[in-house]
Amino acid sequence: MDIGKRIKQLRVKNNLTLEELASRSELSKGFLSQLERNLTSPSITTLEDITEVLGISLHDFFKDEKEEPIIFKKRDYYVDQKDDQTITWLVPMAQKNAMEPVLYELEPGATTFGVKPYDGEEFAYVIKGRITVVNVTKREKHHLKKGETLYLKGNDEHYIINSTKDSASFIWICTPPIF
Repeated sequence: MDIGKRIKQLRVKNNLTLEELASRSELSKGFLSQLERNLTSPSITTLEDITEVLGISLHDFFKDEKEEPIIFKKRDYYVDQKDDQTITWLVPMAQKNAMEPVLYELEPGATTFGVKPYDGEEFAYVIKGRITVVNVTKREKHHLKKGETLYLKGNDEHYIINSTKDSASFIWICTPPIF
């Protein structure tokens, strides 16, 4: 592990200058500069002082944090093909994230799963065709066509249906993930 790089990364993340970190950890600016450039090594006690100021435990400081990918290619997607619909998870393992984007494709007459009321929000963008959002709780229907968007809170039970004779596709993003 690159200790100096990790210290600098956490210092910057905490919006601290070298001077501020030095003052709060009761170390010299020069010593911290040498640490960040890996010109010297800290004792365990000194590293504990630094991590305390940075708001992180020694355990978490040394935890191997793998960089999460930010670009996903078609080969990364997970596709769930059913008779009248296809759900494509565009971000692998998105259920651990704050939001979950999927590409939904509905054949004529197809219906998505029903969404029970939950504490969250949803966004949809129609790429092709027409869809109808059915609010079961309020007994309302909202029709969307290509290029239109939907933004709703998860307060009401609802589902989406393609009641046309053509296929429809839309991006559906939920926060928190519900798929």
